[in-house]
Amino acid sequence: MIPFPSHVRGLIFDCDGTLVDSMPLHRLLWHEGLKRHGVTLAEGFVDNHAGKPTEEIVEIVNREYGVTIDPVAFAQEKERGFLDRVGQLNPVEAVVATARKHLGKLPMAVVSGSMREGVDGGLHAIGAIEWFPIVLTADDPIAPKPAPDLFLEAARLLGLAPEDCHVFEDGDSGIHGALAAGMTVTDVREVVIAS
Repeated sequence: MIPFPSHVRGLIFDCDGTLVDSMPLHRLLWHEGLKRHGVTLAEGFVDNHAGKPTEEIVEIVNREYGVTIDPVAFAQEKERGFLDRVGQLNPVEAVVATARKHLGKLPMAVVSGSMREGVDGGLHAIGAIEWFPIVLTADDPIAPKPAPDLFLEAARLLGLAPEDCHVFEDGDSGIHGALAAGMTVTDVREVVIAS
């Protein structure tokens, strides 16, 4: 279980790379998809942009690599590939154990930069789909991470002040968004690597 400040009254979790060990699959899909467009990503590119919507990352790829990939078409293709393999995903044990321990004791939400169908599929794959009555995704008309908006909306729906919420994240954009929202944050990359 991962500790968090004692004043916390609600928990907010990212999904990909935080609850669900899906980053290896996302990396593979990015590399496979972009290879078809003649793009070989620099090492760490996908991790550096974790938490951002696919369309936004494609726009960055277009600028940085001088290509003109259709962001919407690429996102749809990547999402189909993800959904085809989503049943193979495993939990990030330390994070899921933390959520399980507080299930029914603290209100919990998921805030993800991924599309809802993929988030629901990942949560279903790890047996946690019923744990989170509030799930906000890239499909919701809310400014994406690193903006604080998704986190602020999750706090509002949980009926809590932002400062009473603690966030578990694995992406820099999500960490920045949660901090901008006035929440405390655990970077699960540090916890999972250390455990």
